Amino acid sequence: MAGGIRGGNTDDLAENHEINVTPFIDVMLVLLIIFMVAAPLATVDVPVDLPASTAEARPKPDEPVYLTVQKDLTLALGDDPVAREGLAAALDATTGANRDTRIFLRGDQALPYGEVMAVMDALRAAGYLKIALVGLEGTP
Repeated sequence: MAGGIRGGNTDDLAENHEINVTPFIDVMLVLLIIFMVAAPLATVDVPVDLPASTAEARPKPDEPVYLTVQKDLTLALGDDPVAREGLAAALDATTGANRDTRIFLRGDQALPYGEVMAVMDALRAAGYLKIALVGLEGTP
């Protein structure tokens, strides 16, 4: 015969204990597509003016170490001017070669962001990884 039914009793169907994962895979693929579309939209391309902050001021250490980048790109450690090449030696002399000392980095508002990053790279190269950016306390 062309088609037949197994067995004689059709009321006893075998139970299927397998989970159908096809709907689960479909949902996961849809979520993947949603995240792939939404991720590029989450980037920020807005120009900002960063120096002012309304954050609550934290207590300063007894003798903070300030590194200032002035508008003309000169550096000053505390009140003393320092050359970029001698920054590591000046920091070691000021902190007693303690690399765990927090360095408070102050930068003029007119500085290009790349210059601030260059100074932070110089601090990282000197071994000082704890850097705090200093800004003006503003009112909301």
